[in-house]
Amino acid sequence: MTLCQPAEYILNFRSVVFLLHIALEIPIAVQGLWAGQNLPFLDMNNTSLTILKLYSSLLLASCLAALLVFSLPEFLPGKRAFAMALLLYHSIASTMLFQSPRFIPHSFGPLAEQAKLTPEVLWGACHGIISLGLGIWWQTTIGYSQVLKQE
Repeated sequence: MTLCQPAEYILNFRSVVFLLHIALEIPIAVQGLWAGQNLPFLDMNNTSLTILKLYSSLLLASCLAALLVFSLPEFLPGKRAFAMALLLYHSIASTMLFQSPRFIPHSFGPLAEQAKLTPEVLWGACHGIISLGLGIWWQTTIGYSQVLKQE
């Protein structure tokens, strides 16, 4: 197995999972920082708004990091460590959202409600898909690290 040239990494489909992280998190990050009180969450107070802003700043930082590591080679330890951190975050977020009570006062309609498809469940499923994608990325790129380690 030979290592690819850096220009080939830009088109690497496996790294798209980092862009999916950005697509899922950037709307919450931006709105949470600039207009957190307008997010459709139940029972917002000053404390929860402050925590939302702190969470949004962490999300914005993770989105920036994801954008920066997207085009880097898969064998770099920093990219792999960041991927593992995102995998842990998305796994925990998915579990928490699946188990959480309703806190978003929106509905997808009576049929979706009957099937228990709520915004929280959909949001949790999106986190789960990204978590799965990061796990697949990790397993499919582990060979690059092993080759580099042998050289």
